[in-house]
Amino acid sequence: MFVRLPTSVSEAQECLAEGAVPVGGATLVWASWQRDGFPEQAVSLREVPEARVVGDGTLGAAVLLHEIDARVPEVLRRAAAGVGTGAVRRAATVGGNIVGSTLRCLLPPALVLDARAVVLEPDGPVETDLAELLAKRPLLLSLRWREPVASGYRKLAGVLRGEVPFVVAVAVTGAERPVLRVAVRDGYDVLSEVVPYDTDVRRILGALALTPLGTLPEAVFEAVREEVVGVVERAAGPS
Repeated sequence: MFVRLPTSVSEAQECLAEGAVPVGGATLVWASWQRDGFPEQAVSLREVPEARVVGDGTLGAAVLLHEIDARVPEVLRRAAAGVGTGAVRRAATVGGNIVGSTLRCLLPPALVLDARAVVLEPDGPVETDLAELLAKRPLLLSLRWREPVASGYRKLAGVLRGEVPFVVAVAVTGAERPVLRVAVRDGYDVLSEVVPYDTDVRRILGALALTPLGTLPEAVFEAVREEVVGVVERAAGPS
């Protein structure tokens, strides 16, 4: 397998047009390649500047998980820090985790940040929503979002759906008309809901209880409650 390393978006487009397979997710699909055969050529975005950005509301697809730091919101940072082992985080990329993985650990944080995806189409980079990204699985260049008012994240290692731990992501977004967003990974699926922001946590939790999140196991909804309380307190600021 010949791995191509373009240094610009236009070069990456040429690689794709010539049949190169994106290597995002290779830490997960390597076993299947060993079983089914390696592609003749692959393409990595690690030398493309637009795929290596961290900060100012942008996270590049070629950024390694261990490189995600305080330049991004807490919910993304904590999610990345909870993926696998240190060795995995030094090899796995943002794009591989969201598009190439079945666990998609960074998807709940991206959903609560109301993130948009910048993907590489034949005519160049375009912005799309996360639903289309997951449905069509194009080559991801980066995620973009507006800075949240507050956010939080929790991985429930002891609460499983099969072998997959639940994760809870929460954020308050929107300065003028804030809303509270919650996303929960339930097995290999992700549930997400949006409710109006309110400083009265009881009203928020009441609204969430009427959504599919209200049918989650008691321990999971309790984690949702605790994260919502924490995020609302941080959003309200000093009393």
